[in-house]
Amino acid sequence: MSTPEAAVPLSRQARTRLRREEIVTASARIFADRGYANVGMREIADAVGIRGASLYHHFPAKEEILYAVCLTVTREPAEENLPVLDAPGTPAGRLAMLVRAHLRHLNRRQVEHLVGRHELASLTPGHREEIDGHRRYYQRRVRDVVAAGMRSGEFTVPDAQLAAFAVCDMLNGFSGWFAEDRRLTLEDVVEGYVDLIVRRMLGALDLT
Repeated sequence: MSTPEAAVPLSRQARTRLRREEIVTASARIFADRGYANVGMREIADAVGIRGASLYHHFPAKEEILYAVCLTVTREPAEENLPVLDAPGTPAGRLAMLVRAHLRHLNRRQVEHLVGRHELASLTPGHREEIDGHRRYYQRRVRDVVAAGMRSGEFTVPDAQLAAFAVCDMLNGFSGWFAEDRRLTLEDVVEGYVDLIVRRMLGALDLT
């Protein structure tokens, strides 16, 4: 009988990345429960189970942690979700894929998204400008695919920019109310939003 292969040890870089992700996730929960202004670095270190000095090794200030939280719901979805807009298919089909990817990402990052929305003013001006830049880029990509659908006759809306704002606002509102233990499952909401946004709001008949 063969023996299982020994687990490959993580590199130092991988261990550091995982620890940072753990800190960011734990911090988001604490910020959501108690408010960013009411939480200190010691409380974060205690929640993660590390010494304060180790926490400062990863993040030199609390604001840097908040900035990292905000990146998980701005830069991260741009990197993970937007590539579907470059996939083969019609504008309607590609936007439907983006709606699905966006909602599934928000479900995974629901706490981080709520913190990012409520605590944005606590970022430094430079960090806030970067976060806003990621959001504006995401909206532009949505606007561009809506405009493509208008040109092809798939979408019936009169203004691509206004439609993009409406689409993004509707998607991002999901994090404020969704809970898996309610009547609707995640996939119920995902497909319901595809129907509401792409078919009913934008007017597409075919999502292939």
